[in-house]
Order: sequence, then C-alpha cells, then structure tokens
Amino acid sequence: MKTYIEERAVAIANYIIDHNATVRQTAKKFGISKSTVHKDITDRAEKIDPELAMSVRKVLEVNKAERHIRGGMATREKYLKKKM
Repeated sequence: MKTYIEERAVAIANYIIDHNATVRQTAKKFGISKSTVHKDITDRAEKIDPELAMSVRKVLEVNKAERHIRGGMATREKYLKKKM
C-alpha cells in the first residue's frame, strides 16, 4: 500500500473519531467519495491500526443507529419551510 493512502486512512479515522462525523461528512471534508472513505476505514485502517479501526467502527455504528432520526428531522424542517 502506498504511503499517502495509509496516511489518508489514518487521517480519516482520526477525523471521524474527533468530530463524530458521518461517512458523508468525512467524504465532503476530504474531497473523496463515500466509497473511498468506507474502504479506508474498513480495510486499510484495520490493517494499519486495529484499535483505531475499532474506535471508528463504534462511532459509525452510533451514526448508523441515529440516521433515521436525522432523516426524519430533515424532512420535518423541509416541510416546515414550505409552509411559510
């Protein structure tokens, strides 16, 4: 694996942990696709630093559990703006 890819994977993992960021937010911040973020977290970070990968996975599991709530809130706000 190339050095810059390893560095990016670690930077992405640290960003997600520090900011409780979603995959989508992280992809936007780093200017890469969600697929690349996911690949960096699941495969590459696991090989580089398993403890870091486990910490990231915990954050993402919480985000996944809460995403239906965030989606509902976004839809509610959308329709509240339309009423006005």
